[in-house]
Amino acid sequence: MLTVIRKYVLMLVILPVFLLWNLTELPVHAVLTVSAKACILIEASTGQVLFAENIHEKLPMASTTKIMTTLLTIESGDLDTEFMVDSQAIHVEGSSMGLQENDIVTKRALCYGMLLPSGNDAANASAVAVAGSIPAFAKLMNQRAEEIGMTRTCFVTPSGLEGTGHGASAYDMALLAREALQNETFREICSQASATVKFGNPPYQRTLYNSNKLLRMYDGVIGVKTGFTDEAGRCLVSACERNGVTLICVTLNDRDDWHDHIQLYDYGFSQVSPVTLEVPALTQKLVGSIQDSIRLRTEEPVIIGAVNHDISEISYRLMLAPFAYAPVKDGEELGRLEYYFRDTKICSVPLLADGSADAEILPEKNKFMQFLDNLRSILKNA
Repeated sequence: MLTVIRKYVLMLVILPVFLLWNLTELPVHAVLTVSAKACILIEASTGQVLFAENIHEKLPMASTTKIMTTLLTIESGDLDTEFMVDSQAIHVEGSSMGLQENDIVTKRALCYGMLLPSGNDAANASAVAVAGSIPAFAKLMNQRAEEIGMTRTCFVTPSGLEGTGHGASAYDMALLAREALQNETFREICSQASATVKFGNPPYQRTLYNSNKLLRMYDGVIGVKTGFTDEAGRCLVSACERNGVTLICVTLNDRDDWHDHIQLYDYGFSQVSPVTLEVPALTQKLVGSIQDSIRLRTEEPVIIGAVNHDISEISYRLMLAPFAYAPVKDGEELGRLEYYFRDTKICSVPLLADGSADAEILPEKNKFMQFLDNLRSILKNA
């Protein structure tokens, strides 16, 4: 009953902004020159733009498309069940993870095949496995793009090979990378310089290598995806973490992408610094306990990258039921705390009971009255 109450009685209390912030434009164009037709650098937790050139023009983005394909494949679940690849889907030109007709594979192996050697065969096989066909999967890609807020994007193929209208803006690809990196499985796969996966008929182990040279060229790089076609040129979406701060960089049609990403990270990390966000003092009301309330805590600190330690336009929202029923165990999740930068959600962290609270032991004759009192409280706060 407690679970049902928490699910349906849960309410949103918007707390006031605890600091005021006025962002200033960073003089980046005076100090940096890039070769890309479009380029953007953002701080991942807040989405704050640190550098921008032509970020809203829709351009072909080649195999960086596979960020979306991989994310949808992971989100479809059941990653480790073996199945036979669609023989027609894997016959595709360009880069490959080495799939052959009648190969037995898993979705997880296909994700490695997409993010490391950029297999077009893996992308097509994933699309058919998830949605039944490539056109049906393209619809899923565009629906997910809309959810993320990618307004200058159209997905036609799961691999990034050119299709009529296929393209995205640098800004949209940064939003996609930010979303994908919040998925722990995606983050783990894209950060691997190499990986051993199992597929074939019968399946056997083989090693796949990541085409993202930045993983070996620059400390802290954690992905994300390379891309190239004659029409799109060299495309690169990368991410880099330092002292708890993650930056995301996107370059489209860039003949010098490795160097451009390195200089942009050098610049970006000189502008931002890690700041641990304040956790407000919070308590949860209790019913059925000799305690009136219990303190709440978070498990891990929330760290963002702030310019000049300025965290002004950060706010938080409290997701908490009107009360909790005893008994409550230490560490039990009782709600969530959401942090926002302007309208951008930074993260959602669980609020845990800071200690335990035993249920009040009532005489048998008072239990029915206590039940009525609890019922009245529920109906009053519903």
